[in-house]
Amino acid sequence: MWRHFKESYLLKFWNPFYAILLLALLSTYYFGITGKHWAVTGEFTRWGGGILEFFGVEVRSWEYFGVIGYKGSWWERVDGVMLVGMFVGALIATLLASRFNLTMPASKMRMTQALIGGIIAGFGARLGMGCNLASFFTGIPQFSFHAWVFTFMSILGIYVGTKVIQMPFLQSKATLQKGAFVSKPKEKRDTFVWGVALLVVSLGVVAWLMQGDSYGAKKSVLGVASLFGLAFGFVIARGQICFTSAFRDLFLLGRGMVAKAIVLGMFISTLGIFAFIMLGLPPKITWVGLNVVFGGFLFGFGIVLAGGCECGWLYRAMRGQVQYAIVGVGNLIGSVLLAYSWDWYDEVLATSFPKINLLESFGNYGGLFVNYALLMVLLVVVLVIEKKEQERVKKGAF
Repeated sequence: MWRHFKESYLLKFWNPFYAILLLALLSTYYFGITGKHWAVTGEFTRWGGGILEFFGVEVRSWEYFGVIGYKGSWWERVDGVMLVGMFVGALIATLLASRFNLTMPASKMRMTQALIGGIIAGFGARLGMGCNLASFFTGIPQFSFHAWVFTFMSILGIYVGTKVIQMPFLQSKATLQKGAFVSKPKEKRDTFVWGVALLVVSLGVVAWLMQGDSYGAKKSVLGVASLFGLAFGFVIARGQICFTSAFRDLFLLGRGMVAKAIVLGMFISTLGIFAFIMLGLPPKITWVGLNVVFGGFLFGFGIVLAGGCECGWLYRAMRGQVQYAIVGVGNLIGSVLLAYSWDWYDEVLATSFPKINLLESFGNYGGLFVNYALLMVLLVVVLVIEKKEQERVKKGAF
């Protein structure tokens, strides 16, 4: 029985379809328990601010940090401990499956793509007030209309990105999916025990945080957030979840299974988030301005050029793939650049525009209906693209 469990759930990769549905449920309960929506790039921006502060730069006076909130250190913030938990959870999954293998990018071009794409994606994500999570997977169930604008602009950016990466000067002998692997296969090291040890330590930290007030001002909710972070990272790594791959492969190969799972996941989480909002939790609503239009496009284009979104580069970096660690560095740089330049154009692109909450605009159940209607539209778009691209692939029209 143990051997079967280990082989099926700890060693083999999970079906991404079910992994995404599990992430939808986890993100719903994460909101219900902590009052926070699952998001990462906002906290990456705060980490970038912390790095600059270490070198003497006064960033807390920057307008953008006032918008996203920048108080305390990462271990005092719900988003901070959750994000660290994601890294640790992904690493635990990697160690349990003995899949860690330090590998360098296939070429200097891959390294350049990773950095530049990461910068563009990080800048676009924060310009649009969220990434594939806050302005898509968890943003749409929050009933913020900005997430819908961001989503369709991201899809457009991904489409353009797929055309650009097929240009000859960006091609290498490596494939799109496994571009980071250049080293010869090495003897596989069994790191299962290390994974178990890290899991035990991590759960011990979670239990300690859940005891109550730790470090004075911290609440036990930090323990809950860290536990969810572990779960998010573990599921992402086991299911190899990457939103970039989902839509890039839809346009390149007509593979729509993961994209359809993402939409179905939002069908599930929308109802759960709606229930928690009816119980009194405030949704995260932001401006529907030109920032979302430009930000969404830049984000979609950037993640394709880089080869991975926030979820994708995170779990791959924890597998030792240096290319995706470079993407993460690029994300950090792009986010900080946006924070630095925000007050140059915030009113023109964002703050002068309204914040549209579908539940307020159409009434509670009217907003629920509108959100589901838009999800149906998105599903139809995915199905149409899938069918069209599958026919093109069958005809050999590359």
